[in-house]
Amino acid sequence: MTLDPSFTSSYLVAFAMGLATSLHCVGMCGSIIGTLTLSLSPSVRANKRLLIPFVFNYNFGRITSYTLAGAIAGVVESFIPAPITEFNGYRVLQILSAVVMASAGFYIAGWLPRFAYIEKTGFYFWKLIEPYGRKLIPVKDPIQAFLFGLVWGWLPCGLVYTALALSLTTGDVAKSAITMFSFGLGTLPAVMGIGIMTSILTRLSRMQRFKQLIGLFMITLALLAALPWLNPMAIITTHTAH
Repeated sequence: MTLDPSFTSSYLVAFAMGLATSLHCVGMCGSIIGTLTLSLSPSVRANKRLLIPFVFNYNFGRITSYTLAGAIAGVVESFIPAPITEFNGYRVLQILSAVVMASAGFYIAGWLPRFAYIEKTGFYFWKLIEPYGRKLIPVKDPIQAFLFGLVWGWLPCGLVYTALALSLTTGDVAKSAITMFSFGLGTLPAVMGIGIMTSILTRLSRMQRFKQLIGLFMITLALLAALPWLNPMAIITTHTAH
C-alpha cells in the first residue's frame, strides 16, 4: 500500500482551503464586489432576485480564471524533467507546497505579514489586463458580469498562489485545473455573499481571533501535506503482489 503522491491536491483539501480562506478574500475583494454591486442600477440592487445572477456571474468568471490558471500550472508541471516526476520528486513538491500553505496560514493569522510580498509575482500581468476590467464598469448585464469576473480572477492574491502550488503536485493537467476549480468553489459562499450580506461578512472577516483560527486551520492542512500518512483525505492506491 502506497500513498498517491497527488494526495495534497485532493479536491476535498483544495475545497477546504478555499472555504477556510474565503473570509480573508472578503476582506481583500469586498471593496471590489461592493463597487461592482453599486454600479448596478438601483432597481437591480433593491431586488435580491435580480441581484443574485449578477453576483453569481462575477464569481463564476473568477472561478473560471482559477480553473484556467490551474490548467496552465499543469502544463508547466508536465515540462518538469522525468526523474523529478518520480515519487521522491513529488515529495519535494508536496513539502514546498506545504511550506507555502503554512506561510499563508501565518499570514492570515497576522503572524507573517511579509507573505503579502508573494502577490507581487502577478503584479505585471495584472497591470496588463486590469484596464480591460475597468472598461466593463458599470456592469449592465450578467454576461458583462461574467467577463469582469474573468479579469478579476487574475487579481494578484497570495492565497490563490498557494492553491496553485497545491495544484502543481497533481502530475496531471486536468487534475490541476479541477483542483483550482475546487478551491474556487470553496471561496464561493463567502465571496458571493459579500454582495448580499456585506456588513455581516465584512465584520466577521475583520475579527482577529477568527482570522487566527483560520490561520491555524491552514497550518494544520500544511502539516498534513508534509506528513501524508497522517492525512485523512489522502488518496490511497493498493498494489497487489503477483
